[in-house]
Amino acid sequence: MPRIKKDDIVKIIAGAKKGTTGKVLKVNTKAGTILIEGVGTLHRHVKPSQLNPTGGHKDIHVPTDISKVALVVDEKTGKTSRVGLVKNTDGGKTRVARQLKNKEIK
Repeated sequence: MPRIKKDDIVKIIAGAKKGTTGKVLKVNTKAGTILIEGVGTLHRHVKPSQLNPTGGHKDIHVPTDISKVALVVDEKTGKTSRVGLVKNTDGGKTRVARQLKNKEIK
């Protein structure tokens, strides 16, 4: 079970965009990256071609490393927490917030 999932609210804790919060659009567990809404948009310059004779630039979404983000557990205060995994009695796993004394994350 991934610790950070799609549609979670995360806060960037390192780098140039430190302190920015956003919603997770996509998680790539194999590469260890995530796409965050409103963060990591860049311009890619496009050479003229037959399909696009004028060229120009298009907006692309650059992923952020998953180690640079923390899960926001309280949206009002912006408090973040590490995420742990706890086994249930039925054998499944649930995510818990470590800074909230292992409170379950919905």
